Amino acid sequence: MNRRAATTILDGGRYFEGPRWHHGRLWFVDCMARTLLSISPSGERQEHAVVADDTPCGLGVLPDGDIVVLTMFKKRLLRFSDGALSLYADLSEVAIGTIDDMIIDGQGRAYVGDLGFNLPPPEGRGAVGRIILVMPDGSARVVADGLRFPNGIAVSSDHRRLVVAEMDGAALADYDIDADGGLSLRGRFGRVNDPDGICLDRDGAVWVASFTEDAFVRIGRNGAELERIELRGRRALACALGGADRRTLFCLSAETSYEELRKGKSVSRIDVVEVAAPGDGYP
Repeated sequence: MNRRAATTILDGGRYFEGPRWHHGRLWFVDCMARTLLSISPSGERQEHAVVADDTPCGLGVLPDGDIVVLTMFKKRLLRFSDGALSLYADLSEVAIGTIDDMIIDGQGRAYVGDLGFNLPPPEGRGAVGRIILVMPDGSARVVADGLRFPNGIAVSSDHRRLVVAEMDGAALADYDIDADGGLSLRGRFGRVNDPDGICLDRDGAVWVASFTEDAFVRIGRNGAELERIELRGRRALACALGGADRRTLFCLSAETSYEELRKGKSVSRIDVVEVAAPGDGYP
């Protein structure tokens, strides 16, 4: 098993999430500061928009290049275009609980995680999480259920595979994608404590941010751990493969804990690591 060291390119945020590589920059949100941001590979930071009335979390990129921002509690997807945010989809009638992460594939289909309960998480919540599919025409339907806190979502470049991290289930759920965008569960693999954000690479492996292991872990399709990047004392939040050849792993983390998060205490940063297998698909 390989272990790699990381280099910090941005520090001093509050809670970074939703990293997506797009047009030579890493786009992401600061959930606590309620901002949409991007950063160059050299660390040049730019603020693009503020979500004044809700907490942004997941991001997606439409085929035309516009960014879509998920807001958790009002259950909306907002489109960022020409410097402004506007409503893209309202999921308040479809989602049962708080919505969390999302991904948009190359066909413009958005896959959104519905926790099935409202945050903060209740005790004994069970496998009530779902995946909602939002089509480019705005229609929305549930395409997967029975998930234990669905978190990070990734789609392969051939649009045939979707993987979702189950934070309460400590595993990755693996789906086949049907022609109409529906999902068929293939099975579960890997063993990772509190998996958060994820991304796929060209070998079919999944990089997973393990929140309570303070590490980014690469899991093979057979469930074996292949590599590990440790950021001791920092919660691992999300990751994405980007850069010119998509071999730069962007690692988003925070100095915080579950107790401190409830008090709004968190300091977030972004580290980078060069890896051998390039990124595949979305993000």
